[in-house]
Amino acid sequence: MTPTTSRRKSRTRKDEKTAPARPFVAHLLAPAHEVLSEEESRRILEGLSTAPDRMPKIFVSDPGLQADPKFVALRDAGEPLVGRLVRIRRPSQTAGTATAYRVLIAPVGGM
Repeated sequence: MTPTTSRRKSRTRKDEKTAPARPFVAHLLAPAHEVLSEEESRRILEGLSTAPDRMPKIFVSDPGLQADPKFVALRDAGEPLVGRLVRIRRPSQTAGTATAYRVLIAPVGGM
């Protein structure tokens, strides 16, 4: 005869409410992401003499964008974000600040 296993109590109670999701907080080492307006995106692309399809890409769902309050406000308002530029500023020992631009694209599965 085999011993019976005792049922363990669940660690979460069904009547407990789940805690609300914490807002995303920028990490110290994560560079600042800034979504640019459509006009500013167009002006920068003209200044770089390039087309958006030749620029590096970044997904709209990228976690680094969650720290930009402008991005969060535009996303919550339902504004179209695909095709806009994102300015990423990183500290640089030689240049002081290194600036990179990326084009927002939709994730593969949609958003």
